[in-house]
Amino acid sequence: MKEQTKPLLEMTARRRIAVTVGVMTGMFIAALEATVVGTAMPTVIASLGGLSHYSWVFSAYLVTSTVTVPVWGKLSDLYGRRLLYQVGIGVFLLGTLLSGLSGSMTQLIVFRAIQGLGAGALIPLGMTIIGDIFTLEERAKMQAYFSGVWGLSSVIGPIVGGFITDQISWRWVFFVNLPIGVIAAMIIGFALKEPKQHEKPTIDYAGAALLMLAISLLMLAMVEGGASLATLFSPLNIGLFSASVILLFAFFWVEKRAKDPIIPFELFRNRTVAVSIAAGFLAGVAMFGAISFIPLFAQGALGSSATEAGSLLTPLMLSWVTMSVVGGRLLLKVGYRSITIVGFVLLTVGFIFLSLFERDTARIWLYFDLVLIGAGLGLTMLTLLIAVQQAVERTKLGVVTSLNQFSRAIGGALGVAVMGAVLTAGLAAQLNAVAHNGSGDLSVEQAAELSANPNALIDPQARSGLSAETFEILQEAMATSIHRVFWVGALLSAMALLVAFLLPKQHISEIHRTDGQVGEKTLMAQQTTINARNQPTVE
Repeated sequence: MKEQTKPLLEMTARRRIAVTVGVMTGMFIAALEATVVGTAMPTVIASLGGLSHYSWVFSAYLVTSTVTVPVWGKLSDLYGRRLLYQVGIGVFLLGTLLSGLSGSMTQLIVFRAIQGLGAGALIPLGMTIIGDIFTLEERAKMQAYFSGVWGLSSVIGPIVGGFITDQISWRWVFFVNLPIGVIAAMIIGFALKEPKQHEKPTIDYAGAALLMLAISLLMLAMVEGGASLATLFSPLNIGLFSASVILLFAFFWVEKRAKDPIIPFELFRNRTVAVSIAAGFLAGVAMFGAISFIPLFAQGALGSSATEAGSLLTPLMLSWVTMSVVGGRLLLKVGYRSITIVGFVLLTVGFIFLSLFERDTARIWLYFDLVLIGAGLGLTMLTLLIAVQQAVERTKLGVVTSLNQFSRAIGGALGVAVMGAVLTAGLAAQLNAVAHNGSGDLSVEQAAELSANPNALIDPQARSGLSAETFEILQEAMATSIHRVFWVGALLSAMALLVAFLLPKQHISEIHRTDGQVGEKTLMAQQTTINARNQPTVE
């Protein structure tokens, strides 16, 4: 078995521990921000107004934190991880401070967008730094614990957000991150030491601008189009999609001629990278679909309270973290291909079980399904990340790690949009059938309103005017419609499984030398690694 015996960037054990703590702290505030704000939003709306712009508080953050990921990754390859990670934290904290000081909903949306610009650096650059300072074997063990950051934030985020909002002020939901972020930036600044850059890097400004603009328009189309099939294929959305495609073609044209492109297309000649990115995209669809629609299924179809619905994600997250740890320890023994395939099998089976779950099925089977889905995500996400990191030389580590995160986020946004459209289309058909059949006291107008806004089914005020019989019919309509969503998740998970079979069969420690690295590129990659390893240990 061939394994890396040294990390790409050597330093003392004390510094590595400090850097790890700094990275985990930065990742924690980015992950927590994604869950804690939702709890405070009803109070924010009561304070600032602007209910009609409610969703854009989340969408602005999602769009900017996604489109900047590849750019942060590439810049970190050019200027070093430490500088770009600190800049990312700085932008994130600026947006956080301004969000807490917002005097209107418009200001909050703009400042959340700024916050997202910085958040796009924290996760991928954090994972890249870990890839720099730990060996392959250490990464297989260490990276698993970073999944715990997401699991912990998902569990405590709503609790912390509710407590701060009720006991102090919604503004402190943002302010509480400021000292934590400053500490993370200081730790990275003092502990992480990198070789000095002697050559002036060339920045592909045109490529970066075209990529961010194209993906921004694509994300806007997906965010706005997820409400229904009508909005997904509305003239505005078609225009956004079309403009995005044109800009992407322009981006490809520019990148082929750039001296040092933002996304080197030669990376996709490496089979491990290409297959991992494609599988990660499909896994992102399943992951965000599960997180978004399982609580809605519990409340709208099973009659659970909001607290009970939110707690359903706990077994999923705990299983995710547990299997990340297990998968990391098995990675070097059985290989990345086998673990990825097993993970996607579990994910596919979990979604199939969800699709077959009926309203009168024992709740314990729902928890079992969620454990399966969490286990599948835990095995695949970590493995695909380490596979792409091991498949490239250090000079491409930042961009390939960012592409892994980027593909997952784009897949999630597309998946939520498509699944949301499938849900609303199915719900509209079910409710219109109920209204026209006269099997309850639901009018055609009420059916149209509820189908256009599925969340109204879980709103006590919206349900108060309905009889018990009609409400029962509505729950059945929701269950039937959301089953179609879960079948979409099962189909996409099965597609990811088929893609995973295309992964090379080599042991993960051999990828860097044998998969897609030939001739002069192999020698350059090996020399880069040797040079990095010969850097003196930082005391």
